[in-house]
Amino acid sequence: MINVVMSPRVLPSIETRCLVQTATGERVYRIRHDQRRGGMMPINRTALIRRRWRGGAAVEFALVLPLLLLIVFATIEFSLALYDKAVITNAAREAARAGVVVRTMRLTNDQIEARALSYASNRLISFGSSTPTVTVNNGGGVSGANLTVTVNYTFRGLGLGPMLSALAGPIVLSSTATMINE
Repeated sequence: MINVVMSPRVLPSIETRCLVQTATGERVYRIRHDQRRGGMMPINRTALIRRRWRGGAAVEFALVLPLLLLIVFATIEFSLALYDKAVITNAAREAARAGVVVRTMRLTNDQIEARALSYASNRLISFGSSTPTVTVNNGGGVSGANLTVTVNYTFRGLGLGPMLSALAGPIVLSSTATMINE
């Protein structure tokens, strides 16, 4: 017995009643559906095809996930390193500017160094106990002489930074600002 059922949402479906004998010897009628246009397809073949493709997406995801996570964390690490580089550049510039401005009493090298360290310590994103080192070359403090402030910082990242440090040595970020004493 073959019935053709027309549904507005799907292709025409063909229903076929088949007599099937179970493992216990019972005879049961099953209804087979086929929504393909080219004719009937046995249940065993469809089940075989579905079984063959089951879990394929999970395997592909498991293969791609480590690479995807590596790219995401590398992007985060690189962004943190760029941010810290901008912070130490601004700290060197801030300290150099504070040292060259005309005042009745010029700042000493220790005061200029303290200015750079306070700027950097308030703004650096550090995941370890690394603090920047500041070197000041005042040039005698006379008008027209160069004042050079150098800030060095050893970058320690989240996860990739320590791994890269183990392979290629520590990642040292450095910035120098030079201004002329007024």
